[in-house]
This record gives sequence, C-alpha cells and structure tokens, in this order.
Amino acid sequence: MTLFDQRAARPQLPPPPPRRPPRRRPVYAPLSAGQVFLRGVLVSVSVLVLVFLINLLVVSHISHFAAQQQLRDTYRAQLAAGTAPVSEGDFEDHLLNDGAPVAVLSIPQLGIDEVVSEGTTSGVLMRGPGHRRDTVLPGQAGVSVVMGRTAAFGGPFGRLQTLQPGETFMVRTGQGEQEFEVLGVRYAGDPTPPAPVKGESRLILMSARGAPYLPSGVAYLDARATGEAKPTGARQTTTMTLPPQAKALSTDMTTLWALVFALQFLVVAEFVAVWAYRRVGWQKTWVVFAPVLLLGSVFVSDQVIRLLPNLL
Repeated sequence: MTLFDQRAARPQLPPPPPRRPPRRRPVYAPLSAGQVFLRGVLVSVSVLVLVFLINLLVVSHISHFAAQQQLRDTYRAQLAAGTAPVSEGDFEDHLLNDGAPVAVLSIPQLGIDEVVSEGTTSGVLMRGPGHRRDTVLPGQAGVSVVMGRTAAFGGPFGRLQTLQPGETFMVRTGQGEQEFEVLGVRYAGDPTPPAPVKGESRLILMSARGAPYLPSGVAYLDARATGEAKPTGARQTTTMTLPPQAKALSTDMTTLWALVFALQFLVVAEFVAVWAYRRVGWQKTWVVFAPVLLLGSVFVSDQVIRLLPNLL
C-alpha cells in the first residue's frame, strides 16, 4: 500500500462548526437628569454613612491622640512658666476659653494619662476629658466634676466603672499634685456619698453607662483627696448659668448652622456633578467631583458627630 493509499484510508475530520456571530451588547436608554441625580444622591448617602462610621470608629481616636499631644505641650509649658490656670480665668485674669488645659488626670491601673480641658461640651470632649465650669478645679476645696467619653475619641473613661473603692489615682494642676481615693461607683437612683466636710476636696468623674456607642445613662465615680485641699479659685459660671450643652449626655445644637451649610455644600456639589456628567461624561466628572463630594461628606459627618451625646 502506497503512502497515498494510507492517507486516503484515514477518516476525514468533520468540518469545523460555523462561527457564531458576536453577541450584541444590549443598548439601554440614556438616563434622564432626574435618574442621574437620584443615583448620585444614593451614592452620596452611602458614602456619607461610610465616612461617618469611619470618622466615628477610627478617625476620632487619631484626632483625640493628636489633640492630647497639643494640649500636653501647651500645659507643660504653662506649668514650667507658672502660668497654669487655677481658676476660671487665666494668668492675666481673662476668662478661659473652652478647651484650655487645666489639669492632668493619671489613673495608671486603667492606662489613663489625659490632659483635662476646661468645658464639657461635645466639641471639648472630643479632645479628652473636660472640667465642668461651675465646679472647682480638682484638688481644691469643694466638689469638682470631670466628664469623659466612654467609646469615641479615645474613650478615655471607657473602663472607669471598673475602679474599686480604695484605689487611688493622681491629678496635677497649677497648684501641684493631689492624690484621690476612690469611694465608689454609682448610677442614677443610687444613694450619694455624704457631703464633703469643710475644707475637703471631692472629685466626681462622670461617664456614660451602657454598651459602647449606645449610652443608656450616666455613671458617677466619687473620690476624695487624701491630702490637704488647695485654695479655691474664682468662678463666674454657676449651676444656673451653666449652658445646657455642657451637662451630661447633652448634645451641642449651637453648631447646627455648620451642619446646614455643610449639607448645602454637598447638595450644590451634587447638582454640579450631574450637570458635568451630562456635558463631559462620567470619567472626567469622577476625577473632578469625587474628592469634592468626599470632602463634603467629611464635613457633614463631623458636624453630625458633634450633635451626638457628649459622653458617647
């Protein structure tokens, strides 16, 4: 059998199947201006919620750390110069601004080493514990009140309720260091400790009770100074004149106007982004307006956080 015969005897391969025509992509009708705006609103709301959670759960702790470093540097310089405030006024007898450092609270067993600022509004407590203006400074004769957050912005008072009676901690002010002994932790409705005797220094540390980020009440830690009380500084603010936003679990509505402006900025940016999408396409619109909308979301979330309870 010749080579030609062998090739002829081989079975013939079937012909290849015919090529299928390429699938045609579905053609959708272009979105109307209203649909584009609605889609943009949904995206903006989703981004806003995400930015809010990141700001509250992550960025707030970084912000608290940076603020404490600045407060510590300022207060250390004041202590070195002998100009640390010992009343509601500064060294030049000017009323202290909210957020001015007035003390250092150190509770080693809880890992607390915080600079205490003047004031207890939500904005002040973002930077760390705050001293209530209508009370004396810690270590002075009388009752002093210091508030702190339990979860957000470092949560310095998150484990405050674990302190046991008899444990001690330190507070440093412009009048020196003072040791305090814990009397106990109480909640709303519990009996209060006996009133301090004349010349005694008491300190009440206030925080929120309940699950993290879901406060259900106020926890009070009572402590008394183990040493001699310091002289009391002058106070202009009284219980009657204390602003409502400076009380426990209060919200600060004085910055509501800033939230309104932030929302207006976000809405205007959304309208302009829709207009740009119709004119130049989504790619150029994304490059230009994504950072703008993200910045607006950060502004809005920051103002919303300020409306949350100050002990959160």
